[in-house]
Amino acid sequence: MTIPSAPTGADKPKLYLEQSWWAMSGLGTGEREWTLEEKFAKIAEAGYDGICGFIPGETDTRAWRRLLDEYRLGFSGLAFPSSVMDLKRTMAEAKRFGNVNYLNAQVMDAFVAGDDAVRLLRELLDTAEEAGIALRIETHRGTVTQDLLRTVSYVEAIPALPLTIDLSHYVVAGEMNGTGEAAEACFDRLLAHTAGIHARVSDGEKVQVDIGSDGAHPMLPHFRRWWGKGMREWRRRAAPGAVLPFVTELGPPGYYAITRRLPDGSDAEISNRWEQALLFKRIAERLWAEIDAEG
Repeated sequence: MTIPSAPTGADKPKLYLEQSWWAMSGLGTGEREWTLEEKFAKIAEAGYDGICGFIPGETDTRAWRRLLDEYRLGFSGLAFPSSVMDLKRTMAEAKRFGNVNYLNAQVMDAFVAGDDAVRLLRELLDTAEEAGIALRIETHRGTVTQDLLRTVSYVEAIPALPLTIDLSHYVVAGEMNGTGEAAEACFDRLLAHTAGIHARVSDGEKVQVDIGSDGAHPMLPHFRRWWGKGMREWRRRAAPGAVLPFVTELGPPGYYAITRRLPDGSDAEISNRWEQALLFKRIAERLWAEIDAEG
């Protein structure tokens, strides 16, 4: 097995920019949330290539397919399997929906570890390969990739393990306000398996922070370095025409967004998630341009 780098395009390897649909939750004018079509329009106008999200149900498929076609956006799906049967059900949904670029999997659950986790990961990868679907395993808390050392052991056991890199989970879990030699060495092991990147910045105490309108947050240089390493590792082994998904994924209130309580009892975000997503997108584009110029 080789680490998959689908979806494919033409010519040399390229960056494939996606916006998380989950990250669009609650975004709008301040007076109301954007409609389904307004969200599509915003994503397309911003220059994204596609959307990554839950596979729409049967009642929503027609509207989604129309909007994806109209705005010329690709779609990639999410999976949360704890067994091969779970993955097969999600793959069946992907087939029903049609034209799903790849599945990003958060493999359940955090209490499956060691040989059991390695066995499950191998079974999931084999099942996806047999079905001809590109599968990526996300580095995420609350899953089999719960912690950094455990995930390093998985890439040692499965040399071709394709990872969606989201290091914010390990930074917050390890209370890292920078980096160190041991952590950097572990990150390097995982970045060598980059098959996609989810963009979020943690400060070691909160999984998601506002990096400022100019990206001046002191943790950004670390994440920028890690994203760049992952891009270079992927580029080094990418086939002609392959694309690397880079997903801006800033969680809404109730999950990752930091809020303040208003006098009426409601919660207001202290960050503009959409503007932050666009800033992450620009950072990714600049990083890729630097790497592209290296040849």
